Amino acid sequence: MRHRAHWLNINFTIASLLFATTAAAAPTGARVGVNVLLSTDVSSAILADLGQQGRVRDVVTEIRAVTLQTTADALPAIRALPYVVSATPDAERKGSPVDGVAVTDFGDGLGTWDLDAIDVTDLGRGRVVEQDGRGVYVAVLDTGLLDSWRQYLPQERIAEPWAIAFGGGGGDAGEVSSQPNKWEHDQNSHGTHVTSTILGYQMGARRINGVAPMATVIPVKVLNQNGSGWSSVIARGIVYVADLKASGALSGSPVVINMSLGGPALDAMEQAAIDYAIARGVLIVASAGNQGNAGMGYPGAYAPVISVAASGWTGEWSVPGSWWRTADVADPVNTADFYITDFSSRQLPGQDLDVAAPGSWIVGPYQVNSGQLSYYYLGGTSMASPHVAGIVALMAQKSPALAQAQAEAYLVGAAIPLPAGCRMVRRPGGLPAQVCWGDDASGAGLVTAGAALAATP
Repeated sequence: MRHRAHWLNINFTIASLLFATTAAAAPTGARVGVNVLLSTDVSSAILADLGQQGRVRDVVTEIRAVTLQTTADALPAIRALPYVVSATPDAERKGSPVDGVAVTDFGDGLGTWDLDAIDVTDLGRGRVVEQDGRGVYVAVLDTGLLDSWRQYLPQERIAEPWAIAFGGGGGDAGEVSSQPNKWEHDQNSHGTHVTSTILGYQMGARRINGVAPMATVIPVKVLNQNGSGWSSVIARGIVYVADLKASGALSGSPVVINMSLGGPALDAMEQAAIDYAIARGVLIVASAGNQGNAGMGYPGAYAPVISVAASGWTGEWSVPGSWWRTADVADPVNTADFYITDFSSRQLPGQDLDVAAPGSWIVGPYQVNSGQLSYYYLGGTSMASPHVAGIVALMAQKSPALAQAQAEAYLVGAAIPLPAGCRMVRRPGGLPAQVCWGDDASGAGLVTAGAALAATP
């Protein structure tokens, strides 16, 4: 997702048909990627038939989906086919250097304002919840990890055997391909920053705590080096994780997906992949989007997904330099100390916003020069989502059979309402500004780990 940034000054048989089905009479014009959802299983006959409308580039049998490279003027004919449920242009999605880390987790690391705000840590007391994510897998569908990820993150907490990258989709490319090693050669940093919120990270000699520091992260690269991608690729990533959960590899473990990404429209192929994953026991969390009053992004706005708005704290920038790790958030949470950011997407009719979590000025690894370690304050619902994904991992550790609808109900029921209001908030330069929001901006309210865990049987 798009985010705001501020530098922290520390440098440290179907297969045989797949690419062969191109009709001589295929439509002409600008080529686009089209996602086709079927009402029946994919067959050779269907692939050959679809090939009359363009070039078949990918088949996802689990959700009865096919991607075509074709033209926009072919859509009416494709939609008219008796076995086609939906045919839509591939939807764009945005999310808006090797050494070892000496420890296996950062559970005893320093707390930060955002972890304090969600009741995972407390200044001077360390962690204040029993759970740490142990035994839970969190798949981070994002840009992958930087080459230098081992200098930021504990190697033992990254599930390298299952890490993967998917590329392609949309526009002229069409084909979705698997790129096994590209996941750890990201140049964007978005996925590394998101992962650091879940696991914690190393900053020079300091260890920084995470929401679920003993969870195991599966990096699934679905966004390119510019932090953008396509819904067909997102769907591939979701199905990949769901199959890991269903096939036996992770069948005995809770699995959470975090998607700090989105776009303006719900894609049927992406929706089918989400439904497929939830039916197999995967828990899914996504960012609400950074479009303010223009409304939420998808897949976050899709009702079964746990969606997260971005909240902030009025104590931001209250202490020069170190406020993010030395300033104490009031305990218990006082809603007068919190606000909803101006960029956080508001809920429009037909959309579903669940909870709010810290997404304003979150510190984490973020490189702008390849190979040079650096850390940035980032703001965005991309930063809020992993806080909730981490809390869901803690809930799943406590209740391994936790289902998606249960997790959402417990989070929503335990949230602290944050009604419409205004706050005076300091900016990085120290000057205050008023921030206002309506009742459409916060969902059920501020999420805290303590309350969510208490609600989880």
